[in-house]
Amino acid sequence: MNDIRESEAWPALEYEQWAATAAALHRWCQILGKVRLAFTPWHNHSWHVPLYVTESGLSTSSIYACDLAFQLEIDLVRHRCVTRLPGKERYFVLKAMSVARFYTDLMAGLREESIDASIVRMPNEIPDPVPFDVDRDVRPYDADAARRFLRVLQSVDRQLKWFRTGFLGKSSPVHFFWGSFDLAVTRFSGRRAPLHPGGIPGLPDEVTREAYSHEEASVGFWPGDARYPKAAFYAYAYPSPKGIERQPIEPPAARFNPSLGEMILDYEDVRTAVDPAAMLMTFLQSSFEVFAKQGGWDRSLDCPLGEPRRPRIVHQGWARES
Repeated sequence: MNDIRESEAWPALEYEQWAATAAALHRWCQILGKVRLAFTPWHNHSWHVPLYVTESGLSTSSIYACDLAFQLEIDLVRHRCVTRLPGKERYFVLKAMSVARFYTDLMAGLREESIDASIVRMPNEIPDPVPFDVDRDVRPYDADAARRFLRVLQSVDRQLKWFRTGFLGKSSPVHFFWGSFDLAVTRFSGRRAPLHPGGIPGLPDEVTREAYSHEEASVGFWPGDARYPKAAFYAYAYPSPKGIERQPIEPPAARFNPSLGEMILDYEDVRTAVDPAAMLMTFLQSSFEVFAKQGGWDRSLDCPLGEPRRPRIVHQGWARES
């Protein structure tokens, strides 16, 4: 199904070797996401704000400024920040630059297209944030690391989308949250959740409480940060069922991390496995089994993973069983 060699699909991604570039990308992605936020009506669980993995980078998808449709993308193949408009596109090159320069260049280009994008200039979910327009330190840009990051995101995006097909209940799209800088998909039990206590640094409590308004189980990938300086896959549930830290989980390299409060599987363990995609799917399925069992989810919402061109079979007794 894939003509790309596994070694290319799961490249090395040592966080400490490209941490400065990752920090720059994190802030640049936030600027794109905040433009989308400025124009898009609020959707449940903040599904109106993420970015999406494409063949060339991370995109906002279509944004509507009154009657004008436009799209923003961080192109990690050609290393550009692209604004796409009807019949044309404009861009500037990604290179060693300050966040303030990136912000100024993007906003100037939007104004030239008569798009007035007024955003909150303070980054979210970042320690010691500096407003975009005054963050003038030049940050390095490792183009090769950025390209490898995209390849990882594409491989993970593919597996998360397949995992998403194995559930009949409400589930999120596979999307990239620019605040936490991670690619995730979420399943919902269908029940309301206790009011979230809030307190997530750099995120308003009203946003957190709306996002966690219903019971959920999330899985995803992030490239690492200061708390955990390794690229890794994670899984967590809200509310977190009692005793999950004592539950067995597969593959053997996966474990519960008490400081993060999440199930963790290091990317390096997946990348170097005989079958990386199979190992990742094992982790996704196993972690959900733990959360669903311990949380008392309705298991009739489970279903086999989807296959290309094969609709799910609905028999005559379907309506009565539902």
